[in-house]
Amino acid sequence: MDRLRSLLLSAFSAWIIVAALLFSPLPARAIGFQPISPDELKVTSEPKAPGATAIILFRQVDRDDNGNTSHEDNYLRIKILKEEGRKYADIEIPFTKASQNVVNVHARTIRPDGTPVNFSGKIYDKTIIKGKGIKYLAKTFTLPDVQPGTIIEYYYTVDYSEDYIFDSHWIVSNELFTKAAKFSLKPYSSYSQNFQMTLRWQGIANPPKPAGLDKIIRMEASDIAAFETEDFMPPENELKARVDFVYSDDSPENDPTRYWKRAGKRLNSQLEGFAGKQKAMEQAVSQIVSPTDSPEQKAQKIYARVQQLRNTSYEVQKTDEQKKREKEKDVSNVEDLWKRGYGNGFQLTWLYYGLAKAAGLDVYGVRIADRANYFINPKMMDSSKLNSNVVLLHFKDKDVYCDPGAALTPYGLLPWSETGTKGLRLDKDGGQWIETSLPDSKVSQISRKATLKLIPDTGALEGKLIVTYTGLEASSRRVDQRNEDDTARKKMLEDEVREFIPSGSEAELVNHPDWHTSSAELVAEFDLKVPGWAESTGRRVMMPVGLFSAPEKHVFDHANRVHPIYFKYPASRFDDISIELPEGWRVSSLPAVAEEDQKIIVYTLKAENDKGVLHISRKFNTDVLFMDSKYYSALQDFYRRIRTRDEQQIVLLPGTATASK
Repeated sequence: MDRLRSLLLSAFSAWIIVAALLFSPLPARAIGFQPISPDELKVTSEPKAPGATAIILFRQVDRDDNGNTSHEDNYLRIKILKEEGRKYADIEIPFTKASQNVVNVHARTIRPDGTPVNFSGKIYDKTIIKGKGIKYLAKTFTLPDVQPGTIIEYYYTVDYSEDYIFDSHWIVSNELFTKAAKFSLKPYSSYSQNFQMTLRWQGIANPPKPAGLDKIIRMEASDIAAFETEDFMPPENELKARVDFVYSDDSPENDPTRYWKRAGKRLNSQLEGFAGKQKAMEQAVSQIVSPTDSPEQKAQKIYARVQQLRNTSYEVQKTDEQKKREKEKDVSNVEDLWKRGYGNGFQLTWLYYGLAKAAGLDVYGVRIADRANYFINPKMMDSSKLNSNVVLLHFKDKDVYCDPGAALTPYGLLPWSETGTKGLRLDKDGGQWIETSLPDSKVSQISRKATLKLIPDTGALEGKLIVTYTGLEASSRRVDQRNEDDTARKKMLEDEVREFIPSGSEAELVNHPDWHTSSAELVAEFDLKVPGWAESTGRRVMMPVGLFSAPEKHVFDHANRVHPIYFKYPASRFDDISIELPEGWRVSSLPAVAEEDQKIIVYTLKAENDKGVLHISRKFNTDVLFMDSKYYSALQDFYRRIRTRDEQQIVLLPGTATASK
């Protein structure tokens, strides 16, 4: 991952960001609207952002980490340049419900003639994601009457939970080109508590210097390139220009080895303090396993038992008032957790560690970096990025990584963001760096088995389709749909089948998939109709060979690539299609067997005729996580060849019937 991080940071060398330390007083908490200049009203384009539909004229972020009422004031002024830029009138202000609240929201539009119109509409709370123990929300509203030439501006304050110290972040990059921006931070300080603050940055040519006599850090930036979002790219946190201020109660340390040894001891002490109730765990494990069980049988039984417990990380989060009414208390150790019978995902994983240890298994707790958000570089000395936990089981012939706190994930499989990532295996001596296992593409597969008939009069295909999801393909769908009802789940699966096929189709789910277990397979059965798949051309009928090829049809079709290519996990697709031809029909020609083998990405396609039944098999395996952008053209060529293969035609000679589209 060190190599990966260096490649990512090199992508920012072209950004021009000028940072300077200033010595003016910190702005007042409420920023307030600022005057509009005549030059801003006249702006119709930006030479440094050709074709931009909107740009940020000015942005300001002022953070005060005083610890009692920590808060951050934000101000944005955006110029709408083109019709497409009107979408930026739909404002979303994200925040984390568990630790933040957005207050003091004000907005207005400035008409092209300079007339201001204050926003007086309603502001809504919108759920944008539910994560592992955290609920993300956004304050949303829409500014009316926005058109090219309009300026929109808004400001707000993010209030943080009292009596906590939160790391601070200046996210310099934005979706839009930014003409000018100002940032300030008043770091936390206390005579009674000795918190150290470490400043880190990426994509910044001239980072801010330490604060002056007023103890405030400031930075100005100008002409910041718009951040380009691309499919299959690494986490935005690793790509955007940013400055991070990380607080720690550790004493300062410049040597990574000593830093991580000390951090490892601290994390191990926290683990043993929570999971070290040996007697209680021995009593609990005696109810789960048998003395005659093998070590791995014990591990699997304990895993299944922990996953039966209620996992609050995957529930709609309760408000503080609900918790008070229900008199919920935070658990302090695994004994409390076992008695209560539920906890969050992090706690349940450590419960598994405690139970496995009590069962006599060779087990380690591991703190890892969740690569959905960050890649960790040990040289950066930031233990806060070890933001997740797993358990390592050591058997005679293998090591197995588990995370029973990840709901609906089978034994021996980690959620994708916890695979192939660095972690610190904890022990009393400070721990050891490891890398979690990364399953190959065969583990996480979408298998589509179709048994169809070609309808002669219409050229349609009709019949049955069975889609089997395994590994991460199964668990990720179960997790995504965990709080949905059967109707929503049915619609999701049917929509996905329609996305598989590059033409209009009808798919109706006819079975009841198992959504509620960690079973390795999620099986969905459909009645399928694909209208007009075969087309008459004179005496012949043409039928494309790639029935389920739509997902690859527009992948990597942009001319240029900015960011590295990043796949979530190795995965495979396997299609087994049987098409019964009408009586009297013959096969005139079939595409040749196709194979594109690039080792890390492999594609095969084969079509055969067996006594009036066409058999089409297609495999697509991806066994790579990361590719530098310099390989983008080669990857494009590979996908172009695949699309060409999928568009090949099977030529049929009808009997007395014809087919049409």
